Amino acid sequence: MARYTGSACRLCRRLGMKLFLKGERCYKEKCAIERRNYAPGQHGQKNRKVVGYALQLQEKQKIRNYYALMEKQFRRTFERAQNMKGVTGENLLSLLERRLDNVVFQLGFASSRSQARQLVRHGHIQIDGRKVNIPSFEVRVGHAVVLREKSRTNAVILSNLESAGGRGIPSWLEMDRTEYAGKVVAVPSREDMKLPFQEQLVVELYSK
Repeated sequence: MARYTGSACRLCRRLGMKLFLKGERCYKEKCAIERRNYAPGQHGQKNRKVVGYALQLQEKQKIRNYYALMEKQFRRTFERAQNMKGVTGENLLSLLERRLDNVVFQLGFASSRSQARQLVRHGHIQIDGRKVNIPSFEVRVGHAVVLREKSRTNAVILSNLESAGGRGIPSWLEMDRTEYAGKVVAVPSREDMKLPFQEQLVVELYSK
């Protein structure tokens, strides 16, 4: 499957915001956008006004890269959101938030979404007692996301759980660290997600 293999920090600098693609590094002073808060390249420090189509495209790229999706995956998710009842932009973010790889990251098992995707692919995660190795799996209300028993001594995962305490867990999730299990208790609303995106610009972009 195709995936982005370039510099993660370059994406953050290009889009002008932290996308939290490098795990713990993003929360420290070593973060590239903290040290060089301008676009990469020879002309990166020039002030450029972004308006109209360019602004819509930039917002789409922010959301797509934040969740580490390729264009085809993102477009497919948007089309699902469009066919659901309610506000399309909010539906889109709700579907993206409930992807299994994002839920695994939010629960603290992984330090980044790319690492969460790897944990899911390698069979470390179970849903209601069954192994699920599909990162795009839609986690629904009532689903229990559990770290399989053999993985509970994994040093990387334990370190992630320890350091994730300061990051906090969204209100639509519950976490029982003693059981290495999380649960989706509600469909996330726009207020619950607290994401710095203007999703309506993405709707406008795809409506052209």
